[in-house]
Amino acid sequence: MSHPAPESSAARVGEPLTLSDVEAVARGRRAPELAAQAAERVRASRAAVDRITDAGDAAPRVYGVNTGFGALAETRIPVELVRDLQRNLVRSHSTGVGPDLGEDAVRAMMLLRAQTLALGHSGVRQATIELLLGMLRAGVTPLVPSQGSVGASGDLAPLAHLALAMIGEGEARVGGETLPAAEALRRAGLAPLVLEAKEGLALINGTQMMTAVGALALEDARRLCRAADVAGALSLEALKGSWAPFDDRLMALRPHPGQATVATNLRRLLVASEIMESHRDCGKVQDPYSLRCMPQIHGASRDALAWARGVLEREVNSATDNPSVFVDQAGDAEIVSGGNFHGQPVALALDLAAMALAELGNVSERRVEQLVNPHLSSGLTPFLARASGLESGFMIAQVASASLVSETKGLCHPASVDSIPSSAGREDHVSMGSISALKLRRVVENVTRCLAIEVLVASAGVDQRAPLRPGAGVVAAHAAVREVVAPLTGDRPLYRDIEAVAELVRRDTLARRAEARVGALG
Repeated sequence: MSHPAPESSAARVGEPLTLSDVEAVARGRRAPELAAQAAERVRASRAAVDRITDAGDAAPRVYGVNTGFGALAETRIPVELVRDLQRNLVRSHSTGVGPDLGEDAVRAMMLLRAQTLALGHSGVRQATIELLLGMLRAGVTPLVPSQGSVGASGDLAPLAHLALAMIGEGEARVGGETLPAAEALRRAGLAPLVLEAKEGLALINGTQMMTAVGALALEDARRLCRAADVAGALSLEALKGSWAPFDDRLMALRPHPGQATVATNLRRLLVASEIMESHRDCGKVQDPYSLRCMPQIHGASRDALAWARGVLEREVNSATDNPSVFVDQAGDAEIVSGGNFHGQPVALALDLAAMALAELGNVSERRVEQLVNPHLSSGLTPFLARASGLESGFMIAQVASASLVSETKGLCHPASVDSIPSSAGREDHVSMGSISALKLRRVVENVTRCLAIEVLVASAGVDQRAPLRPGAGVVAAHAAVREVVAPLTGDRPLYRDIEAVAELVRRDTLARRAEARVGALG
């Protein structure tokens, strides 16, 4: 999958980051650097941890600094074994299984881990954060298995694999090659980290795996919302539907923001439509819901996704490890244990995001059925085939969409309603947020292809309405499709066509082409 060109400015870690910032670093377009004020906070919180270790066995027990972990939190660790404690923690928690999480998601994890540490409540050294940022800039990406987290003390296993590479163990990719992590670091001119007190715990406590995958999925979802409006406009034109249901007066009667945005998008896309004018006085009274209710359906998904984005952006800029270090203006410090690592806020948001996106795919498949069914398509050829009967046209494209929609419905069962206690009952309620994130990522891909199928089929329907031209925005989107997919002049394998249009959807090409003709789309 291709991405936009590099961005010039660096992402300043330790200052507020947006989901767009996360995507830009994760997908290789932007370099990160540590903000100067963040470095000052980091040094102050580290000094507090150093005072505890310098006091040796005379210091009070502080979780994660001179004690064991989880159910072993009451076990005191002698000061001379603190380094061994942190290294053992990373090694023992590296129990991830399953397919690799993927380079962009791991890079997002690295950025988000650096961000939470840079907020100055983790007690790590600045060198720890700088190694993460140096690995990002050099393209050293740890191999992180995608399964094994229950989202309790955050994403312990995935983050442990990230930390494992930082200490020169495990594996990492650099320059397209998978290597032992120590060799990958060496090739990039970076030295493995020797963990000091609290640093292993600070690297593996937190929600950065579920937040990383979720943040990238929500950035993809933002583009899918725009593509859904373009796809719907193409279908409306092909089916000789009406734009009357998108009247701004109707929208004002039910002022949900997403609904208003979708209606505005549709009105812009359909402006100057000859197809619309051609049937202004026809006998049809109302369109099917999949056409008439696009503002309500697409808009509800937009509003749900907007809420989820707000949750994720707060999480991106939160300190989610444990315990937390608080340093006052006099330099006095207190270390407080809590539960900011628990993934429930993120898990619930990502489960809702999956449901919201699923509805875009669900209604898209219904519009495809309208397009291929000769009883519903307002005069289009059966299955949009040139010689129906001899040729099947887009018959099985609709079947593929139905398959994707069915799978997606299953993926929408919320992971966050489950909990299996762990760590000898100490972690007696867990979020399963990593599973929410991975399901959402699969939903994104399914809905991307559902919309691609609709765009492909609707474009063929628009072809059949020639010489009448659709609205200006639809003309632009249709032209973008025809740049990568030729009109269907006879049966051919459609899988390449579907993937070519799916790439247009992923890159936001359809909406951006339309915007160049009709102005900004929401």
